[in-house]
Amino acid sequence: MAATQLHSSMKMEFQSFTFSTIPSISGRYPISSYYPNLHHTFKIPRIFTCYCLSIFHSDVPKTSNNLFVEYPDEKELPLELYSEKISHFCKQGCVGEAMSCLSEMQALGYYPNMSSYSCLIRVLGSVGRTLEADMLFQEMIFLGLRPKVDVFNALFRGFLRKGTYELAVKALRVMGELGVCENRETFEIFLDYYVSAGRLSDTWRIIGDMKKKGYHPNTFVYSRVIELYRDNGMWKKAMEIMGEISESGVFLDKRICNSIIDTFGRYGELSEALEVFGKMRKEGIVPDIMTWNSLIKWHCKARNHMKALDLFTEMQDQGLYPDPKIFIILITCLGEQGKWELLKENFEIMKRRGHHKSGIVYAVLADIYGQYGKFKGAEDCISALRAEGVQLTANIFSVLANAYARQGLCEDTVKVLQIMEAEGIEPNLIMLNVLINAFGNAGRHLEALSVYHHIIESGINPDVVTYTTLMKAFIRAKKYCEVPELYQKMEATGVTPDRKAREMLQMALMLLEEI
Repeated sequence: MAATQLHSSMKMEFQSFTFSTIPSISGRYPISSYYPNLHHTFKIPRIFTCYCLSIFHSDVPKTSNNLFVEYPDEKELPLELYSEKISHFCKQGCVGEAMSCLSEMQALGYYPNMSSYSCLIRVLGSVGRTLEADMLFQEMIFLGLRPKVDVFNALFRGFLRKGTYELAVKALRVMGELGVCENRETFEIFLDYYVSAGRLSDTWRIIGDMKKKGYHPNTFVYSRVIELYRDNGMWKKAMEIMGEISESGVFLDKRICNSIIDTFGRYGELSEALEVFGKMRKEGIVPDIMTWNSLIKWHCKARNHMKALDLFTEMQDQGLYPDPKIFIILITCLGEQGKWELLKENFEIMKRRGHHKSGIVYAVLADIYGQYGKFKGAEDCISALRAEGVQLTANIFSVLANAYARQGLCEDTVKVLQIMEAEGIEPNLIMLNVLINAFGNAGRHLEALSVYHHIIESGINPDVVTYTTLMKAFIRAKKYCEVPELYQKMEATGVTPDRKAREMLQMALMLLEEI
């Protein structure tokens, strides 16, 4: 009874930062019921986009003239110029300005052309604004326009990044009804999702479908297969893939090397990881941020902080911009060992190298971990980043939320997600998994369970991280009997338990026997 009441109260709290305020119309009407009668016209009532824009863009500042001064300052621009402006803003990443321009255009009775619709859907999907992308896609269909495969791929990527697998499947069905064929990128988008979500059978199925269509495995596919074996505790099997790669004539590239390095690192084979790293460089394969992040992360996990710092410094020597995600790992590693002076030294080094904005993010994260006490809560931290000109991307919000979650600071984690949504970035499955982790670390398993229910009710498909994080929360709260039930639910949804999930189940069963 108490859990039910708490679930209801938590739902009210989550409504302030979820995306339920605008109902998606994707899948509401079968495309076969209206597609045969579609025709291209500019006189159809604007029932879809105007509803979306009236909510999302009522307070968008009209900055388009400042950013596109070559156009005359007139009340009405020709249709071609509006479409050109939208395309320009999309290419520049100015999403708000592009949507504001669309609103002005439609208020005058115009509709974008195919190119503008495509640009808008791609850019909205890339920044996580999938509801608006979905509504524009539906309007595009309504007007009789036939989206190309790249538009569908942008939708798939946005839906799957957010965890809304059913919406992606519905869009895939629409794609088939319209006679648009999948390309290699389509298959790779779904493959990437299946591996990340731990859906083992779906992964093998999509690889089989690729081969039937004539798309033979490339470096991306092989790297994801290696990672799939790695995540399921079969790292030796992952290494056996190397023989298949050689036989297939596929050359080793950065992507495959990164997967191998990360696999060795995860299983404590750091010397082998460094050996692969050395071979990469000898063969002229330039390490990217993922390569460095992996090496730094696993040396931190092995408590070899000096080697981790050497790699961090060398990465900057190569001119790479430090990734905020790696800051949390470094700060956690050094903080646990009381190496706060080393943290401070690294901060000063970053400033001297000209990484001022990264340095500010680093300082804020260190503060969250309780070192300086300069900022009070999430709002102060975010205000400090804004004041320094740091662009608040989904990545930055995710890093901040994760930092608070690791400390069990639930209210601050929720606040970050609320501010993020106010910025127009929809919470995705990764963010909600972070929130489950925050409640779990704070010993608040009922709230963690409520977030899980919220994920289900929002149409988002939980992944293996969702289930393992919730199992960890149950074990922390000594609710061991809940773990086997959750494990069965995970298997029933098609999510393959990884090594960590199996370890959680074994731990819970062992503790149940002792009671």
